[in-house]
Amino acid sequence: MIGWYVHHHGHGHVARFLAVQPHLRTPVTAFSSMERPAGLPPHVEWMQLPPDADPFDGPDGSIMDPRHADPTARGHLHWAPHGHPGHRARLAAIAAAAVDRALQAFVVDVSAEVVAFVRLLGLRTIAVTQPGARTDAPHALAYDLADRIVAPWPHGAVPTDGLSAHGDRVMWTGGISRFDGREPADAPDERSVLMLGRVLEPEVRHETTARLRDRGWTVTSIGHDESSRIDDPWPLLARTTVAISAAGQNSVADLAAAGTRAVVIAQERPFDEQEHTATALERWGLARRAEASVQPAELVDLVERAAGDRPQWRSWQVAGAAPRLASAVEAVLP
Repeated sequence: MIGWYVHHHGHGHVARFLAVQPHLRTPVTAFSSMERPAGLPPHVEWMQLPPDADPFDGPDGSIMDPRHADPTARGHLHWAPHGHPGHRARLAAIAAAAVDRALQAFVVDVSAEVVAFVRLLGLRTIAVTQPGARTDAPHALAYDLADRIVAPWPHGAVPTDGLSAHGDRVMWTGGISRFDGREPADAPDERSVLMLGRVLEPEVRHETTARLRDRGWTVTSIGHDESSRIDDPWPLLARTTVAISAAGQNSVADLAAAGTRAVVIAQERPFDEQEHTATALERWGLARRAEASVQPAELVDLVERAAGDRPQWRSWQVAGAAPRLASAVEAVLP
């Protein structure tokens, strides 16, 4: 039995789990603060963990903010607030499951604390990492302890100073997309733009849309709020002329799976993850890059330039990446 910790921030970590899980031959139990995702097969156990970032009752009866409870242990950890019952309960649930379900290995996507904890439990530990300047003490600890480190992007694409000392334990899988192997159902649209997610401020999105339509473009925007979310963006992604997207790992892998021309905008994330990725995409000629402060006129110009690009997305190595991660996980089993 394999355990798999799915970080609750955003949708990328759970999307990665859903892409890899079908390729595992070993049963898996997932742990996350998120609710069980739709579409997860019934035989896969999903243990929902209590939250550990909400206010809690302090010992004197006052309401405590976990940010003021030494959550980093003076910079040695990322998140372990003193006295938080949810934090304690989630680690206890993982420990109990490790015993009750006889877990043999544990994938952590992502948490330095969970890597350290499950390794202390004696489990073979696989740490999924992300791009960015991850040279701080908590990441160094996680990398030192992990039996295997998985980097879900192609080797050499993004600088990884924090991984340089661990090359023998790092596996570069390429980008992992839920759309790997899926074929477009429709013919490509001409002069169409797809805006993905909350990558633009509403006023910038509205003005950019108006300017593009004035120039003869069809514009579709999805995922910028709950009402615009769709379960399957593949048909739109596969036939659009240009996509405007964030530079997160899953977004980029989905663009690569579809072979989509793109303008990427790095969103602010810890350790400058998306900045590093957007720089890599621009350097490899895979996408046009816009700054977060981009103005509508400039963005329209970038879209029209991107429409003539021929990105060689094969270099992002999406094909077979999910099975490669599954193989890397099962290779550490006894």
